[in-house]
Amino acid sequence: MTARESAESRGCTTPGTPGPWGSVFDDERTAAVRALELEFGELFTHVRRLFAENADRLSPGMLPGAYKVFTTIARRGEITLSALAETLHSDKGQISRTVRELEELQLVQRTPDPADGRSSLLSATPDGIRRLDAVRAPRENSLLTALESWHVDDIRELTRLLHALSSSETPD
Repeated sequence: MTARESAESRGCTTPGTPGPWGSVFDDERTAAVRALELEFGELFTHVRRLFAENADRLSPGMLPGAYKVFTTIARRGEITLSALAETLHSDKGQISRTVRELEELQLVQRTPDPADGRSSLLSATPDGIRRLDAVRAPRENSLLTALESWHVDDIRELTRLLHALSSSETPD
């Protein structure tokens, strides 16, 4: 399915006709960007659902935001609270409350920061890493499976284009 067919199946129209936002598409580029925006929306919805499911498997009742905080700590190895809040573009107070919850669940631990005695380093506990690995295991190969029928050059091209988009570069 082309981007245009996908956009049309979601209620977008062709260039020159009113779209779901009540405006007229200026040209094919606008239509293509809007179709891409809709596809990203679908992808983000899918990712949010996966985060919610993983969070609940990690600790029943855990909110997806807490799961994101925990996975960020686990991925970074060690990180200060300030750096964590900055990385997640979140309020430091909210991140602090979430970290306390993660500590109570024995997923995260604090150790003194040798570079700054006033600060602590946050890291995932060994049990937290083990539990995270167990949560991720059932879906570990889901992207590999989803792309199984794709040609490897298409995967590389998608990766290249996503990198260019995320770094605000113009693709070659």
